[in-house]
Amino acid sequence: MSSVPSQSLSYLDLINRCDNTTINHSAPGDFSDALFEELTPLRLSADPDSPVIGLLRPIMIQQLSADNERSIKEGKKELWFLDPKLHNGFASLQAWLNTPSKRTTALKELSERWRDEEVFPDVSGKRKWRNEMYPVYKDPFGVHDYPSDAGRDDYNYAFEIERSVCALFGIVTYGVHMTIYQESIATRSLKIWVPTRARTKQTFPGMLDNTVAGGIPSGMGMFDSLVKECMEEASIEEHVVNAHARGAGVISYFYKTTAGWLQPEIEYVYDMPMPLNADPVPFTPKPLDGEVESFDFLTQDQVISKMRAGLFKPNCALVLIDLFVRLGYISPENEPDYMKIVTRLHGRFDYDLWQAQAQA
Repeated sequence: MSSVPSQSLSYLDLINRCDNTTINHSAPGDFSDALFEELTPLRLSADPDSPVIGLLRPIMIQQLSADNERSIKEGKKELWFLDPKLHNGFASLQAWLNTPSKRTTALKELSERWRDEEVFPDVSGKRKWRNEMYPVYKDPFGVHDYPSDAGRDDYNYAFEIERSVCALFGIVTYGVHMTIYQESIATRSLKIWVPTRARTKQTFPGMLDNTVAGGIPSGMGMFDSLVKECMEEASIEEHVVNAHARGAGVISYFYKTTAGWLQPEIEYVYDMPMPLNADPVPFTPKPLDGEVESFDFLTQDQVISKMRAGLFKPNCALVLIDLFVRLGYISPENEPDYMKIVTRLHGRFDYDLWQAQAQA
């Protein structure tokens, strides 16, 4: 590993930029994020055994209360149950929303109204709208199933919701990230294909990214999502992905945006190592759908320099750190924060505290 200026970001600094939220629960009635903003767990229903599916900021409690009042005035069913003891309680969907299809329909109408009325323009307004449906699971660490009958409620799948709205509700989201690289074991050298995000992207425009990355849309599996993103973002053919991509685990982190919105995320990580004697053409990414401005084949030292300068999208730096750990370039012998780094790449978002608070 090359030496870097002392003022540059360390690997642990890079993790702290992305995994930047913890839950405080040090005293009765104290359930807040790291900056002591009171949070309210969002249950699927008011049933005592109902799972927690998200976390709500005070501004969201106010908005849900206002939406209930609006529903009453319009003679419609209320969507939200709001515990009168919200400072140490929970919120939930109403009992009549008892199937995935009912929840999806109700939240789609709500999300689109918020979009059109620019209720939260910095998150899910017209300019931030993604037009992608994301799955919400009863157990965020459980199976990614999908109902053949959305009128039944015996799946881990609970409903689906517009991607840009997930952060408003503090819902766990999922993605796939893949690195195309070439490694010489003999010379202990590594080169990585690195894209620059388009300046028109809704999030992190112009920053550096992983070779291929994207969210997992509702109803699609992890590897199928990867195949889709490989073609759309990088012009990598499906047969190449099938032959050479391999699963390499997951990373997870609890990210809070600069505006305070909560984004706990799980990313499924894939590698595509390029054989040294292989034709490079099938592995060479090229922009296709306009989300990537360009690709560069960078040495490991160049990648590390740009990471430590803060040029990578925060979660993409974590994927690269995970790669360096797995390939042995970050080790206990050369990194004093090794154990902190490795354990921080696989967090649980203090999820047990979400559940405990909702049952308090």
